[in-house]
Amino acid sequence: MLPKAYDPQGTEDRIYKMWEESGAFKADASSDKESFTVSMPPPNATGQLHLGHAVMLALEDIFIRFARAQGKEALWLPGTDHAAIATESVVIKKIQEEEKIPDPRASLGREELIKRIAHFVSESQDTIRSQVRKMGSSCDWSRERYTMDKSLNRCVNEVFTKMYKDGLIYRGHRIVNWDPKMQTTVSDDEIEYREEKAPFYTFQYGPFQIGTSRPETKFGDKYVVMHPDDPRYEKYENGDQFECEWINGKIKANIIKDKVIDMEFGTGCMTITPWHDHVDFDLAERHELDKEQIIDFEGKLLPIADEFAGMPIEEARTKIVEKLDKKGLLVSTDEDYVHRVAVSYRGKGKVEPQIKEQWFIDVNKPVIEWPSSAKATGGKKKKNMSLKEVMQDVVRSGDIKIIPDRFGKVYFHWIDNLRDWCISRQIWWGHRIPVWHKEDKDSKKMHVGVQEPEGDGWKQDPDTLDTWFSSGLWTWSTLIDPDLADDHSLSLQDLLDKSPDFQKFHPTSVMETGYDILFFWVARMILMTTYATGQIPFETVYLHGLIRTRDGAKMSKSDPSSCIDPLEIIPKYGADALRLSMIVGQSPGNDSRLFEEKIAGYRNFVNKLWNASRFVLMTCENEGVDPHEVESLKVEKSKSLSLADRALLSALQDVIEDVTKGLEEYRLSEVGERLYSFIWDYFCDWYLELSKGQANCDVLVHVLRTIVKLLHPYCPFVTEELWAQISSDDSGILMKQLWPEVDKKLKDQKSQDELQIVIDVITAIRSIRADNGLDQGAKLEVIIHTKDHVDLLESQRDHIMRMGRLSDLKIDAVSVQHENAASMFLKGIEVHVPLEGAIDVDKEKAKLAKEKESLEKFLKGINSKLGNERFISSAPEDVVKLERDKLKSVKEKLEKVDERLKVLG
Repeated sequence: MLPKAYDPQGTEDRIYKMWEESGAFKADASSDKESFTVSMPPPNATGQLHLGHAVMLALEDIFIRFARAQGKEALWLPGTDHAAIATESVVIKKIQEEEKIPDPRASLGREELIKRIAHFVSESQDTIRSQVRKMGSSCDWSRERYTMDKSLNRCVNEVFTKMYKDGLIYRGHRIVNWDPKMQTTVSDDEIEYREEKAPFYTFQYGPFQIGTSRPETKFGDKYVVMHPDDPRYEKYENGDQFECEWINGKIKANIIKDKVIDMEFGTGCMTITPWHDHVDFDLAERHELDKEQIIDFEGKLLPIADEFAGMPIEEARTKIVEKLDKKGLLVSTDEDYVHRVAVSYRGKGKVEPQIKEQWFIDVNKPVIEWPSSAKATGGKKKKNMSLKEVMQDVVRSGDIKIIPDRFGKVYFHWIDNLRDWCISRQIWWGHRIPVWHKEDKDSKKMHVGVQEPEGDGWKQDPDTLDTWFSSGLWTWSTLIDPDLADDHSLSLQDLLDKSPDFQKFHPTSVMETGYDILFFWVARMILMTTYATGQIPFETVYLHGLIRTRDGAKMSKSDPSSCIDPLEIIPKYGADALRLSMIVGQSPGNDSRLFEEKIAGYRNFVNKLWNASRFVLMTCENEGVDPHEVESLKVEKSKSLSLADRALLSALQDVIEDVTKGLEEYRLSEVGERLYSFIWDYFCDWYLELSKGQANCDVLVHVLRTIVKLLHPYCPFVTEELWAQISSDDSGILMKQLWPEVDKKLKDQKSQDELQIVIDVITAIRSIRADNGLDQGAKLEVIIHTKDHVDLLESQRDHIMRMGRLSDLKIDAVSVQHENAASMFLKGIEVHVPLEGAIDVDKEKAKLAKEKESLEKFLKGINSKLGNERFISSAPEDVVKLERDKLKSVKEKLEKVDERLKVLG
């Protein structure tokens, strides 16, 4: 017999260990079954998992458990990401704080620092593995991968070398995003923008007025640019020159006409700073203009700034403005100007555009042979496409589906504006760029390859690759046989062709991740995988939203009270409750709110299922039935089934159908709601109540078995524990069971409709009791009039009497008027409850009159507030909405009070 209460803490670790030891998580590459693959987005190896990871794990575990139950060869491959910038930053900060070493890179050197980081990662990975297990994740631990594994490094070097030989990777001086705080470049999609209020200055620049919020970048400005169609400047020609007074004396300036200028912004003309602005750099490239560096890589001004040289940006800015003001060149200052400031996603420091020699991937060079559809076969001719064009084609053609589809527009907007990708980083932790340099007396040599070249004097490029370069290979590099990767006689194509896991499990089925890294990672995987393997990385992209507080605010580490830690919640409420609370009510791509009461509510649901199972087992025990010996329900037995039995079995087929289709279409929240409603309302609150005194153990066990199978992907722990009590002998653990199939012979809509009529009648009786303040324990007399359902309701008389708590029930076909009775009118049915003797009418009238007076007084106050224009215009929108909601609620209560007074006469 089951214990009285379900104990997640005493259950979950034991069950997870049992799953692992059973081998149920392991996928078989030699199987003939249809494959279903999920590559787990690798958490950064920097510490603990957060709620975003917990959502991802819950969603993907549902995908994989469902696929496994459908008989597919399901692989969920786990792993961790070395997270180059983030991890190096965490470890350096740790060393600075704990060992008081101001500059660990300078003091420890590259080899020692990398050793320290690797040790930190190893400890962090153990923590992450434990946390992933706590969520019930049924991933294949035998295939766990790490982005810095030897075999993955081989893949990184192979792809870099191939791209270089194909002319896609090049080294050049281009403008990049430089993070002075982290001392490294960051890619365009690693930047976030925040609004900042800063003065906007207008200066006199010869005959022109120019506006800027960054006067510290203007020392090298010798070009003034305007739109060729701007009538204000039609007398000036492209290439005209003039002299003007500027920050450090007179300069000779040049006029440039270019359509990039927005005539509506400011004065319609501007000076440009090609070294420190992406738009200005592109303009300078088009017109072959000079480029001068003003700010160094530490964020300080260079000697070109004369007296301001060596000053940090913020300090120099005000002093430069003061100098220009003294010269009479400051025209005006807008103190309320708001602009967007670029900030590093990882380091959170302000990003400074700089021209720097870096490694780039050319996204526009058409060198990739690609069919118009990756699924195309046979006679379809391939054509040369660029990386950008392939990224557009695979989504536009439908080879890759994005859920929700509205993110397709966002994806295309980003791809359409994609620039060459800067892939080199000035940090030590990560995949080192596979390029070696050698200087002889008379020449410089460079070797690009998978392995270090033979001979002395070669030095490897000190930079590392952008984290997203290696992460972009994740879906397929993790499927390469590590033993084969050690054999350098094999080409990249050989590795793909000879690796059983790659051949069986790629392309993967679904990539589930947060919408916030659609560009960071998802797009990079499409770029890198289509190029390296000729395959799409995944067929479906499922994007989940952010988890927010009950008020819709973003959970922040700086405000611990706003955060929910999965590792604190699981011991308190159980992993199943946490999983349900994050999935139900969260539609793809939309943010959702999570708070402890919501989790507690789903803990109550888990307990409800537990108690229902205890009822089933106790009923079987009372009937002398061993649930393990109950056979699968035979259709021929249905002749002896009650109305409730037939209706339940029929409704169950509908649930199987709905849940299966919903999961196949990735409608996880809807499926969760469907299961919740069926189990709590239909099965527990109605069927189990109706079965008291008329139990059918075959039906009880059969339905409970099906319920736990359907619910297992969502609540794996409690369902596995219950399965052990109700499974047929020798059927094995629940997670190895096949998915329930619809039995059309059990479909019986007539019985479902008839049971619903009975439920509606009982509900009506209960509503009359509650609405009229009748004693919940008192037995009532009820009169029912119906032409169409007399026989049905007579057959269910005992259920109606017991569940409605009645002393007498009259059912007839002739409708008559009833005085002093509370009534409800259903379709084809009248339900009347005589109030004589059931209630003290005078006392009830007095109580209702007092309640009405109170409500009318409250209503007057709300109307007064909402009629005050000052309140409406000045109060926050949510406060006004709250008052309007109160108004609606009070009006509804008043209507009910009036109805009850009318009944009482």
